[in-house]
Amino acid sequence: MTMLIRVDPLKPNEEILRKAAEMIKEGGVVAFPTETVYGLGADCFNTTAVLKIFEIKKRPADNPLIVHIHDKNQLALLVDQSYERASAIIDVFWPGPVTIIFRKKPAVPKEVTGGLETVAVRMPSHPVAFKFLQLCGTPIAAPSANLSGKPSPTRAEHVIDDLYGTVDAIIDGGETPFGIESTIIDFSREKPVLLRPGPATVEEIQRVVSDLQIPEFLLKKTDEPVRPLSPGMSYRHYAPEKPVILVANEERLDEVLSKYPDAPVVCPQEMLSRFYGRKTIVLGTLKEPFTIAQQLFSVLRQIDSLTADVAIVIGFEPRGILFSVMNRLRRAATEIVE
Repeated sequence: MTMLIRVDPLKPNEEILRKAAEMIKEGGVVAFPTETVYGLGADCFNTTAVLKIFEIKKRPADNPLIVHIHDKNQLALLVDQSYERASAIIDVFWPGPVTIIFRKKPAVPKEVTGGLETVAVRMPSHPVAFKFLQLCGTPIAAPSANLSGKPSPTRAEHVIDDLYGTVDAIIDGGETPFGIESTIIDFSREKPVLLRPGPATVEEIQRVVSDLQIPEFLLKKTDEPVRPLSPGMSYRHYAPEKPVILVANEERLDEVLSKYPDAPVVCPQEMLSRFYGRKTIVLGTLKEPFTIAQQLFSVLRQIDSLTADVAIVIGFEPRGILFSVMNRLRRAATEIVE
């Protein structure tokens, strides 16, 4: 039986969270909210508990997990390199939605890192996550709390839909503020490399890290590394069960609409009038692009509740937070119209 634990997202009750932390200490698996999406956590040094995460999510064993900490001193338990080069990122973005990849210490189980010699670490800023991690007293390995490949969960209801009955507890802290997973930067190499865009935008990161490398596969349609170098790479992610047609080239929109005359359209508020007479789902507003990111995964989940066989999603100019949104949409899409 899964325990449902409801807490105030801003001022969580410590005694209530302590129950969930005890489950972690006993080798359990607990879903909890962060500022990005809900995570599915276990003690990162308990390999039996970590393997439960992969079993519950049906996640490929070579797909690494992110380790969550509440104190920078915990890096000493995980990292086998100087983190001086990453200090500027840590100072600006921690606690917050940025994950940093370092060379790992031997004590970090290979099950956590997907067999890699690196470990992904972040310090979440969500009050519930931060207090929960403090109470656990150990770094927590936690991917998103969904079935592998499905849209990431931004509400406890999403976690319940996917995982109820398979996890020890679900901490309900309301809707997550950012709505997409953390930005990932690899500092284990000679130069820092962006491996996943997220709520901390490329432009914001570049103001702090002037030599940030951005791989070609993040900028255009090219082959990615066969083996995942970080969470969220190489596998189709974030996808509804129903096919999604992503229109990345607006000049071909009329062609797509003609091909799928009954398909609903997912678009920002500003484009609604263009689809008069057709079923539409509003995805935020271009005036406030972060609303698009915040609503993205909820909208992708909503597609599966529609009667239509396929959905059309209108793409965005990949700039700022919308660069991160397009990264997720490209992974969710069945077909991309360029």
